[in-house]
Amino acid sequence: MIDPAVPVPRWHLAPEGIARMRRLAGDPRIASLSAVWASDETKAIEAAGILAAAFGLPVQVHPGLAEMDRSSTGYRPRQEFERLADAFFARPEDSVQGWERAVDAQRRVVAAATEILAGHGEGDIALVGHGGTGTLLMCAWAGLPIARAHDQPAPGCTWRFTLRPPRVAEAWQPVP
Repeated sequence: MIDPAVPVPRWHLAPEGIARMRRLAGDPRIASLSAVWASDETKAIEAAGILAAAFGLPVQVHPGLAEMDRSSTGYRPRQEFERLADAFFARPEDSVQGWERAVDAQRRVVAAATEILAGHGEGDIALVGHGGTGTLLMCAWAGLPIARAHDQPAPGCTWRFTLRPPRVAEAWQPVP
């Protein structure tokens, strides 16, 4: 839930996000879920907890799945945030007002996901993260350039990937 008085990584899942995750937990496409990983940000842990609980699984946390570091600017009103995010994706080699560079965030999230998958056994796995770094990971595994055109179309979307090798099987889709 957006709260300008709270650091962005400590925001909680909004009621709509809770409802969305409950719907996702009932999606038959994830019936063989065997592991749930989250970034170390509050919203991701809460969202992962809803999924994990539905399957009797623990939530495992990897800080490398975190959203791009934008602590230099902190909370920004929606219109300004969107302008900054546009620049983040348009100029991936540059730091936008002190934000983590997109190329660095992409390297980080790809390394984290690769590490997690290397230790994963059988069954499906959920990586619960964030729109920005989720897009960067999806771009990497799809062989696409970093671009806002590949960003999630709305909050609360998922994308699917194959495990071996990691490859995008379905681009961003709203949670059913």
